[in-house]
Amino acid sequence: MKLRLLTAVMFFTLAAPAIAQELDATPAPDLPLWEVGLFGGAASTPAYPGADDRSQRALVLPMVIYRGKVLRADRSGIGARLLNTDRVELDIGFAVSLPAKSDDVGARAGMPDLNSLLEFGPRLKVRLADTEISRLRLELPLRVPLELGNGFKRQGLVFEPRLVAETGDRSGVWQADANLGMVFGNARLNRYFYDVAPQYATADRPAYQAGAGLMMTRLGLSLSRRVAPDWRVFGFTRYDNLSHSANRDSPLFRKNSGWSAGAGFTWTIHRSAARAWE
Repeated sequence: MKLRLLTAVMFFTLAAPAIAQELDATPAPDLPLWEVGLFGGAASTPAYPGADDRSQRALVLPMVIYRGKVLRADRSGIGARLLNTDRVELDIGFAVSLPAKSDDVGARAGMPDLNSLLEFGPRLKVRLADTEISRLRLELPLRVPLELGNGFKRQGLVFEPRLVAETGDRSGVWQADANLGMVFGNARLNRYFYDVAPQYATADRPAYQAGAGLMMTRLGLSLSRRVAPDWRVFGFTRYDNLSHSANRDSPLFRKNSGWSAGAGFTWTIHRSAARAWE
C-alpha cells in the first residue's frame, strides 16, 4: 500500500501540469473547497536519471482535492501555501521518485537498490505575465530528498528552477502547459545515483565518486481536456537532456537523454457546498 501511495504521488507530480485547474474558467471563490473522486493513469519513465532501463507504472486510486487557505491538495500539487500576493506565491511542495531494483537495472547489478525519495521544501512562484487565457511564471523550488525504507535518511538537496507557461480556452475545456528548467543536485544527492563504491566495482564498472552540479535540463509538455462536467483526460511528455551532467563520467551514467510519457483521467464524484479560499 505504501508503494502504491508513493507511486500515486510521483505520478501526480509528473502529470500535475496536464491536469491543472483550467485557467480563469472559474474564479477561485466559485470553486468548491474540496472534491473527491478517482484518478487513474499509466506512465513510463527512466529507472533513474541517465539510466538505459525504464520503469512503467499504472494505477487507479482515490483522488482528494482540498483548496484551503494554507493547506492545498489540488491538481497542481500538494503543499502548504505560506504567502500569496498578486505577483508572488510561496508554498511548500512535494515530489517523489520511484524506486529502482538493481535486479531490474543492468548497470546496477549487484549494487544496493535505489529506494523511493520523498522530496519536500519551499517553492517560490513569481508571476511574470498574465492574460485572459495564459500565464507565464518562474518557479524556484528547493527540496530535501528523504530516502524511504532507510529511516528517512536525508539524501542531499535538489534545486529545480524553471519557467512555466500555461494556456487554455475561455471555457476551460482545454488546458496546455509547457515548462523548461534545470535540475541541480548537491554532492550527496548525486552520490546516491552515481557513486560506485570500491566493493561494487567490476571490470566494466570502475569505482566512482560523484560530485555536486547540474543533473539535467528538462522540457515538459502536457495537454488536458474536459470531456464531461466530472471527467477530464490528460497526456504528458517530458524530455531530459543530461549531456552536460556533472557526473556523466560515472559508469552508472548510460544515456545522455531520457523521456517520460503518460496518460490518464480524473473523475470527480462529489464536491462540497463550501467554497474555496482565494
